[in-house]
Amino acid sequence: MIRVVVVDDEALVRSGFEMILNAADDIEVVATAVGAEAVAAVRRENPDVVLLDIRMPDVDGLTVLAELQSLPAAPVVAMLTTFDTDEYVMTALHSGAAGFLLKDTEPDQLAQLVRTLAAGGVVLSPRASRAVLRGRPTGPAPVDTEEATRVGRLTDRERAVLTLVAEGLSNADIGARIHLSAGTVKDHVSAILTKLRVASRVQAALIAQRTGLLDPKHKAGEE
Repeated sequence: MIRVVVVDDEALVRSGFEMILNAADDIEVVATAVGAEAVAAVRRENPDVVLLDIRMPDVDGLTVLAELQSLPAAPVVAMLTTFDTDEYVMTALHSGAAGFLLKDTEPDQLAQLVRTLAAGGVVLSPRASRAVLRGRPTGPAPVDTEEATRVGRLTDRERAVLTLVAEGLSNADIGARIHLSAGTVKDHVSAILTKLRVASRVQAALIAQRTGLLDPKHKAGEE
């Protein structure tokens, strides 16, 4: 079972997510909490995944994220937001969040997104992913030359894996797509994180976006 804790200041959101996720055979919401109770609930329940509201009146979601990441057995954390664009989202992703979801994510998508999180995948719900891309400057996007250099040091196979990581696939899904074992994909991901000098898959995915690996023309050229 995938153990989940839902943290949100709105009772309706907490109960709604709990009802939807508990309907899945392989997911159990082991606790719900408001912001001030979040860290204690996670320490007590030791969940696999935490869905964490990014904006709460009693404590900032980014503060909770930092506290959760300092735990010895830190869970995977995805941020929840109401807005298509939220100025805190990029900060959360750069701070180690494994993705973010809009609170009105379709119920039939929610369980699958939690499964992806538990499997080590990057989660940006479709509308949320578009919000991240919309946050880039209009016109030709400036490319960080240091990031581009690091991406250039990746092998062709590592670039292919990075592109699939940025699309939100888990190691198992990537392996199925390009005919590798999940263990081999895991090794590639570790090498990618080291070469890009980042700590998480989401940070690697953001570099893939910024350096154009997800551009349709770039992908077509690779094919």
